[in-house]
Amino acid sequence: MPAHAGELARRLAREAEVVCREYLSNGRRVGRYWLVGDVKNTPGRSMFVRLSGPDSGKGAAGKWTDAATGEHGDLLDVIGHVCGLGDFHDVEAEARRFLSLPRPQVDMARTQRRSPAPVGSPEAARRLVAMSQPITRTLVETYLRGRAITALHGTASLHFHPRCYYRPEGGGPTETWPAMIAAVTDLDGRITGAHRTWLNPAGFEPITLGKAPIDSPRRAMGHLLGNAVRFGIAHDVAAAGEGIETMLSLRCVMPDMPMMAGLSAAHLAAILFPRTLRRLYVVRDNDPAGRGAMDTLLRRAHEAGIDAMALSPQDDDLNADLRHFGIEVLQAAIRVQLVPEDVARFMRV
Repeated sequence: MPAHAGELARRLAREAEVVCREYLSNGRRVGRYWLVGDVKNTPGRSMFVRLSGPDSGKGAAGKWTDAATGEHGDLLDVIGHVCGLGDFHDVEAEARRFLSLPRPQVDMARTQRRSPAPVGSPEAARRLVAMSQPITRTLVETYLRGRAITALHGTASLHFHPRCYYRPEGGGPTETWPAMIAAVTDLDGRITGAHRTWLNPAGFEPITLGKAPIDSPRRAMGHLLGNAVRFGIAHDVAAAGEGIETMLSLRCVMPDMPMMAGLSAAHLAAILFPRTLRRLYVVRDNDPAGRGAMDTLLRRAHEAGIDAMALSPQDDDLNADLRHFGIEVLQAAIRVQLVPEDVARFMRV
């Protein structure tokens, strides 16, 4: 870490409580400490940050320890973890932004020695997922419940990042917004990509369905072709569809069926099949791209010897059905499209 990082950490420590309120917002002050679950801002009490004390040495302000894991560090580490920043140059820039400090002159030799993950690469996706936190009691849970999705079991592939970078496509300054981070994995469970849904920090509202008021609130990164966001482990029977919210809506009425979200029509059409799969339900979006993806995936499945059939919505997609008609109507509509043995096996009674 650069030599000037110590001075930057000390400046942050002098504003330790303000820093904690900004980056560790799921915690609270107790006496001379800020208590939170961990350095990723998970709710809890196992990590404590000292809010007052000397600039350095034993008992220094800004130092933190996680009693559950033994991890420890300073407020620069907090910023790096919460913001998902894998390179110190980015951590420094965020800390200086927070402290309203000017950017330092660039040390070209140091810059050339850095090896940040290439933008949009699988490694960048893995780092982003690692820096994110579980969705319980976060804005992601609020967002999903606002879309009438209440079956949130088995959603370990979803994460929350409170300050995920957003770069406008037409240029302009980089922004930070809270985001739902979805891990894209291959058939062996390896993370190959990540999908970001930036969220409105003010909470859910019906016009944008809780997404941030930006031009492109959804973006994916990494290797996506053939891979998917997965809910449960597919064995003999599974369902595949285009959107995360679509598949989570289906899980509200079939909570035990493994599901795969392909993130776009093209990626849905290219999803790879587990070797043990014998029946696949393809969830169709009610538009030309959705119908085309369904036809392609059904054909590929049949060619692979897999019994494949469509699940069709009444409205634009299954989440629209869930929001507009309710869970009982959605359940009834899905029930008549399933193989009878799968009704008994997977359908919520």
